[in-house]
Amino acid sequence: MELRDYIRGLRRHWLAILLMTLVGAGTGYGWTLLQTPVYTAYSSGYIASTQSSDVGISTIGDNLARGRVPSYLEIAGWRAVAQNAIDTLELQTTPEAIVNRVEVTNPANTVILRISATGSTPESARALAEAWIDAMITEIDDIEGDGSEGSAPVTVIPADIASLPSSPSFPNVQTAVIVGAILGFGFGVAFALIRTVSDRRIRTAEDVESKTGIAVVGTIPLVPGLTDEQRLVGLSEHHGGKGENFAVAEALRSLRTNLQFMDVDHPPRTIVVTSPLPGDGKSTIACNLALTLAAAGTAVVLVDGDMRRSMVAKTMGLPGGAGLSDVLAGRAELTDVLQRTPKSVNLIVLAAGSVPPNPSEVLGSERMRTLIAELARHATVIIDAPPLLPVTDGAVLTHQADGALVVTSVGKTTHDLLDKALDTLRKARGRALGVVLNKAPLRGVDASPYSYEYRREYVSNSKEAAEPVPAADRVTVPADLSDLAEADAGARRGRRGPTPT
Repeated sequence: MELRDYIRGLRRHWLAILLMTLVGAGTGYGWTLLQTPVYTAYSSGYIASTQSSDVGISTIGDNLARGRVPSYLEIAGWRAVAQNAIDTLELQTTPEAIVNRVEVTNPANTVILRISATGSTPESARALAEAWIDAMITEIDDIEGDGSEGSAPVTVIPADIASLPSSPSFPNVQTAVIVGAILGFGFGVAFALIRTVSDRRIRTAEDVESKTGIAVVGTIPLVPGLTDEQRLVGLSEHHGGKGENFAVAEALRSLRTNLQFMDVDHPPRTIVVTSPLPGDGKSTIACNLALTLAAAGTAVVLVDGDMRRSMVAKTMGLPGGAGLSDVLAGRAELTDVLQRTPKSVNLIVLAAGSVPPNPSEVLGSERMRTLIAELARHATVIIDAPPLLPVTDGAVLTHQADGALVVTSVGKTTHDLLDKALDTLRKARGRALGVVLNKAPLRGVDASPYSYEYRREYVSNSKEAAEPVPAADRVTVPADLSDLAEADAGARRGRRGPTPT
């Protein structure tokens, strides 16, 4: 994976990172509410010798006081000092416990002792700081003097009376929230990176092409809120492409162009549209591709080769009834079951027909091969085939066609499923014309970096859509394949211009 893949993963999971950051900050704040507040009070003492008016003696006493600083720092941590403070304050605790609540320090190059004492209340902290200095003075008098107050030649003089702390020193709410947010952010980033590394779902065309070696010939965007009728872009030949399905129509035109230039000398005439698993939108893509090709003036026959779960007739708004299986079984003539659709004059639909007990054998029969070849002589044949992994029907049809378009869902189909589907085609000696990425987001992290900004002039105007054909008019129209050839030739002459006389 490259750096841009990790960045894309962080952008894709930005909501999870944000939520984990907020959870971390909230956890830090909640932790502070569960803690017992601790207050810290500070007091100071000055180490000095017995005052004397003689300058020389005062100088000697000052030097003596400086020499006593390290010793008094040690005395400040004695159990005897702690016991004196306990007796003074009448506390119910032990010297070992109260020593941990007091810290005595000496600022560099000074004879000052700084005492910091903690307590559960501001008053107890201040009282302990003041009592500790008094206890030190008492202990120093016992050691260096005769035991009476102020008898030691060098003593500690209270210099700064402890003030009442206004806020607790522990816990620090701001620090706890910041640390919690940082930890939450770190967990969020780790979660996003792990999900990115372990995510096997198809996201971009570059991933598909680099891992499979098969070209992505189309990326069909997902436009939420469209009905099944609006997802059929064949209506675009009646309007200027300003409707809600403009993005889909443009993507399908790009797919049509890629198919036309795929093999200039021998362009595919029989194209199977399949997918690894159900639910990838292959039937909708097949119908839309047929309508898009027909909109360009090409004669197209759309064949529903999914006999197990036929969707073409329903999607195109045509009656089911007899169809492909009946023709192959000899129960109906081809011209009797071909249906024209009001959505395009250049498109003819062959429904799936009744469900046979052995669809794979029927689709792999010599009659099916002959039928496809006959249709391909006069028109481009688009076959909606079953998914490749659950059944073998799609692979059988691909073997008889020029190739297959494998439809995958962005963010749903995994690379493993796609690899298995392509391997199924290879084993059946079928050709994969390319991969179509379906349901790709128009915007966001997973949007194609090569796609332009689609116009989204959503116009809910019924005048731009084709008028629905009444059910009474949707009749089966017998059609001769020679009519398809004549229509195809006429369309080609129309594109070349009038024949010179």
